[in-house]
Formats: sequence, structure tokens, C-alpha cells
Amino acid sequence: MPSEVASRASFAAIRYAQCWEDADILCAALAPAPGKVLISIMSAGDNTLALLTGAPARVIAVDLSPAQRACALLRVAAYRRLSHAQLLELVGSRPGAQRAGHYARCRELLPEDVRQFWDERPAEIAGGIGAAGKFERYFALFRRRILPLIHRRKVVTALLQPRPVAERRAFYEQQWSNRRWRWLFRLFFSRRLMGALGRDAAFFQYVQGDVAARILERTRYALTELAPAENPYLHWILTGAHGAALPLALRAEHFESIRDRVDLVEWRVQALEDTLAGLPPRSVDGFNLSDIFEYMSPDHHEQLLRAIVRVAKPGARLAYWNMLVPRARPESMAVVLRPRPDIAEPLWRRDQAWFYSRFVVEEVLGS
Repeated sequence: MPSEVASRASFAAIRYAQCWEDADILCAALAPAPGKVLISIMSAGDNTLALLTGAPARVIAVDLSPAQRACALLRVAAYRRLSHAQLLELVGSRPGAQRAGHYARCRELLPEDVRQFWDERPAEIAGGIGAAGKFERYFALFRRRILPLIHRRKVVTALLQPRPVAERRAFYEQQWSNRRWRWLFRLFFSRRLMGALGRDAAFFQYVQGDVAARILERTRYALTELAPAENPYLHWILTGAHGAALPLALRAEHFESIRDRVDLVEWRVQALEDTLAGLPPRSVDGFNLSDIFEYMSPDHHEQLLRAIVRVAKPGARLAYWNMLVPRARPESMAVVLRPRPDIAEPLWRRDQAWFYSRFVVEEVLGS
């Protein structure tokens, strides 16, 4: 079963220099634990590394892109060679003028192809490797060119201050959600601009409806019902750094456990379909599937689910996100795979990566 999206988009450059899915809800859904074998979509490596906090026996990280593997392996080297503070500087979570030196310390631990990849990108190193992707440049364009047309810096700073939910709602309605915010947001996060500047036009093949309107409503939720002060993804979009909030894999309390377990991950540049074909039946306990089903037809989605079920142990969980395309287990698979909205929906309501329309958890049946 060939990968559908591999034939429609290029994966030579960095698309995502960090993971834009909430690792807290991912780990809560998959419950990584000693003895478990997991498969994880690689992206920049953050959420795969976050799974190590549960001490699984093995994690197989897969991605179509050698550039994404380069992002992940530089992170692995940083955990091995740097202090926690230096890791945050290298990623760009914190300001720092020593990123070239931090990279030099990591460089000797990298495979030759990854070393060459980053040696050719000194500007990306200097700017923080978490800012080096197409998606991050899209957000930087919003932050530098669009946001100043909407709000002064002090209003942005005020948005990120801790306050009770009632005050967040009032702030949003009275100070944040002005006409320029609504109009420029809908323009910048339209299907056309997001496809050209942020993601890839091929990723929108199965999208229907008003993209910007859906994202705007989810953003209102994030700025009112969730706490902006505690949201690392929002901090990065609005300020270009993580501020006081950090994603799970970058928090100080997890640094040593991740560092001590990085050898448990196998990093593969490979289609998920090919990875699954090479695994024995009933060998995997959990699957971090990111939002990959958005990019494929319903038929291919079902074929891939069946391939996953073949290698999954009874009770194994699948976790994935819908952003703009609804994808979930088809009724034709009801006898082998059951939805777990009791797990997924409470987690989705606190999802800090708020732009997703749904978080899906499914469980493999069998004995």
C-alpha cells in the first residue's frame, strides 16, 4: 500500500521545526509505560521524545522527510550533550547568543548526512532550530507583519497575563476581538494563504468549508476558555519564544528522563505504510498518528487503519487529530476498532494546540 501523500507533496525541506500538537494530551491518551512498544509520527521529534517520559520499551518514529529526521536527531544530540538551559536556547524557547557554540557541541554526535544538513543552515541555527520550518515562518510572518496592524505590543503582553476565565472572556470581547482582528485573521488564515505559505496546497485536497472561520472560532476558545499564560504554542505564535510555558518534552522535570532514554527511539525516514508492512502482527501497543489522515482519501484512511490493526495488540490505542477534515474509524471496522470519546473529548477540551477541531482516540478490540 503506497503512501498517498508522498506522491502529491515534496518533503525535502523542514515543514515543521517543532511539533504543533499537545504532547500532554497525547501522553494522557496513549499512557506510555514500561514494556510498551509505540509508533510515532516523527515531525520535529518533540512528541516522540515526550513519549519517553513513560519509559516505554521501544518507540519507532517515522516520517517521509529526511529534513524532519535532521530536526529530531539534532534534538537527540542536544539532550545528550547540552544542559537544559542550553537546549532551550538552541531550540529558541529562550533568548541566547551562543547557539552556534551549542550546535558545535552537538555536531560530532550527528550522522554525516544530518551534520551536512545543519552545517548548510547557520542562519537557522542562529535563529533557533524551532523557528526553522515553513510553518514557523508562516507564524513569524503573522507575528511581525499582521499582528502589529491589529494590536500594540502592550495589548499582546496583556493577553498573555494570568487572569480568571471571566476576565479572559471580557478581555477578548472588549480589547482583543476588534474588526481588524477578525478581518485580518480570516485573510491570513484562509485556505489560499495557509496552503501557499504555511502548510502545502496538497494537504487541503479533502478540505471543505470555510477554513479561516473554523480556526477563528477555535482561537476564541483558546484565548478565553483556556489560559493563554500557560500555553506554549500561543506564546510562540505571538512572541517567537515559549516564555514561561513550555511543551512537555522541553520542561525541566522531564529533561533527565528523556536524555537517559533517547536510545529507545528508532528514527526512520519511511512511509508509515512501509513501517507497518515490516512489523509482525500484534506487536505494537500504541500509535501517535499526528493528523496524517487529513491528507488521504477515505478509502486510503480505512486501508491504513486496517494495516495498523494488523500489527496492534488487543487494547492498543490510536491517537490522532482532525484539523479541517473529519476522519475517524469507519463503521465497517466496528468489530475491530472502537472509539473512545470518554478519553478523547475531555482531553480535547484542554488541548493547548487549539486549532484542531477534534482529538480522536480509538482502541483495538480482540483477545
